[in-house]
Order: sequence, then structure tokens, then C-alpha cells
Amino acid sequence: MSRCVFCFSESKGGAETYKLLIVEDDRGIAEAIAAQAALWDLETRIVEDFRGVMAEFAAYDPQLVLLDISLPFFDGYHWCRELRKVSRVPVIFISSASDNMNVVMAMNMGGDDFIAKPFDQSVLMAKVQALLRRTYDFGAPMPVLEHRGALLNTGDGTLTVGEKRLELSKNEYRILLALLQSKGQTVSRERLMELLWESDSFVDDNTLTVNVNRLRKRLDAAGLPDFIRTRVGRGYLVE
Repeated sequence: MSRCVFCFSESKGGAETYKLLIVEDDRGIAEAIAAQAALWDLETRIVEDFRGVMAEFAAYDPQLVLLDISLPFFDGYHWCRELRKVSRVPVIFISSASDNMNVVMAMNMGGDDFIAKPFDQSVLMAKVQALLRRTYDFGAPMPVLEHRGALLNTGDGTLTVGEKRLELSKNEYRILLALLQSKGQTVSRERLMELLWESDSFVDDNTLTVNVNRLRKRLDAAGLPDFIRTRVGRGYLVE
């Protein structure tokens, strides 16, 4: 991982990591989500008592809830209504009932996002990360990532190289952030396209190539030649 200077806790209440409460009665799905979340340094708890979801919520005090619609005893809509009586914690519905009526109902009940089963775990985690950032990082001090004397400010999306300060586009920033967060490791083109898709950009393979090449030219001009390396057939990295 890239060295982080001037790092501040991004978590609620000074915690080291964000906590996710998984309200899903299919144990296999719940455990798969928990395993994927751990790779993103997220803590998780899987609800055991589907009569006492609110009690588990209060005891765990999570920063985000993943909530299925079809549950034993009471459905996800019921629990979302109960959550909204006491908390504004972000809620992502995860359900195979993905018709328009259920999506609209989920949003009207207080949900913040909806993802249909079956889903790609990396897409789910991208949505989780985006919602956590929007909810908890607004106005908070953010870490600065450093590599080869270049400082990426994750608060305002700028790159400082010596006396030069580069204003990065949204796509340039997301590409550079992903590479610096995985310093020394190859980040796949597919992963980068997912991150750009998260920013509501139209992304295909050619679009990614154009964005990476544009970023490389800006880095070269700022005195950072070969900052981004290509691993043919695999992706990109900084090292």
C-alpha cells in the first residue's frame, strides 16, 4: 500500500474501520459479503436474530446496513422503517425482487441504494464505499497519499509535485487514487472501469485507455516520467 502522510481517521466515532451490519437470511450470501468486505478493511456482523434486528443494530452501531427484503418474521421494508425512526445510517437493499415497484418501495421506505441479486461482489463493495464516502467524509480532513515526492490530496482531488499543483479531472483522480492505494500491485483494467463507472462516466475499454494516456502526459509534464506502468494484458501499477 502507498505510504500515507497526514492521515486522519475516516471512521465514525474515531473507529479504525467502518462497520457493516448484514441483514440477510441466506447464510452463504451473507458470509460471502462479509469475506469480500474484509478485503476492503471493513468490519461486519451478520444478524442472527431476525426478530431482534433493531437490538443487534443498537448493539453493533454500524455505519451502513445491507438489508434483504425477504426475511423471516418481518420483511426488509419493516426494518428499514424501524431504522429510520432512530437513525439516518445508510441502507443498501439487496434483493432478488428487483422489479421497479420493489426498487421504488425500497427508496420510499428510506433506502439509499438498491442492488439486485445475483450481484458482482466488487460492484457491491464499490457502492458501499461510495455511500460511505458521501455520508461520512464530507467536510472531514482527508489523507494525502505520497509517492516519488508527489502528493495526492484526497480531499480536493489535486496532485502536488514540488511547486506545481495539478487540478485533476474526476477520472484522472480516480485512476491515480486506485493505483496509489494499491502501490506495487497491478490494478486490473476491469477494476479501473468499475471505479470510473461509479463516477457516472460512460466507460469502455477505449475510454479507459484515453484517460490513462492523458494522465500520463500530465504526469510526464510535471516531472514524473513513467509514473504509471503498464502490465500488458493485466492492467496498470505504480511502483
